[in-house]
Amino acid sequence: MSQVSGEPPPGPSAAEIYLEVHRSAAFREVRRRYRRFVMPAALAFLLWYLAYVVAATTAPALMARPVAGAVNVAMVAGLGQFLTTFLLTWAYARHARLRRDRAALDLRWDTQEMTRGAGQPATGGRGR
Repeated sequence: MSQVSGEPPPGPSAAEIYLEVHRSAAFREVRRRYRRFVMPAALAFLLWYLAYVVAATTAPALMARPVAGAVNVAMVAGLGQFLTTFLLTWAYARHARLRRDRAALDLRWDTQEMTRGAGQPATGGRGR
């Protein structure tokens, strides 16, 4: 099969490009940074939640102990669950902004440039 003159040779398919990006060091680094935060944070939060549930079921006397007036240990720990959720959300957003967002955005722009048709001029200005 011969190509029609004047047309650029066909480039790699989108699937091939995404596989190449998936294998790239930049993509692995973004995933590594994600996992290094999410795995320990999720494990810590799960353990904290399970500790609350186990304490509530196995130590009702401890959980019923008053802290201040009608507020007992169970209420303080329950509110601590909410506080932990908000703190973890804040920490995740901060970590993403400081450690992953720029690298992921660069990777996205590079991937979009690679998937553009070979005959189309690049527009440049990667949104920075």
